[in-house]
Amino acid sequence: MRRDTFQAIADPTRREILSMIAYQSLNVNSVAENFDVSRTAIYKHIKILTECGLIVMKQEGRERYCEARMEKLTEVADWIEQYRKFWTNKLDSLENYLEELQAKNKKDGK
Repeated sequence: MRRDTFQAIADPTRREILSMIAYQSLNVNSVAENFDVSRTAIYKHIKILTECGLIVMKQEGRERYCEARMEKLTEVADWIEQYRKFWTNKLDSLENYLEELQAKNKKDGK
């Protein structure tokens, strides 16, 4: 099964893992210590994030470190942008309409 970025960020645990390693790489045990689930569950989340390209694993001695690849979130940002533009236009139209109503009410003495 091919996984994509949207599947990766659909889970709150995976989003939290990404947040944790966004600014510093952490070993897998350090990541797992922050959750009340089994290490096996965390390993599965990390595997999904790795398959999606959001995390790369680096071996340093006996430790494996997770490093975030946030540039992969560009796909999500691009998808969201289309809706941001849509809602910005809708809200601008509403603002214009309300301003027209206020101007009309002032003109009518209300």
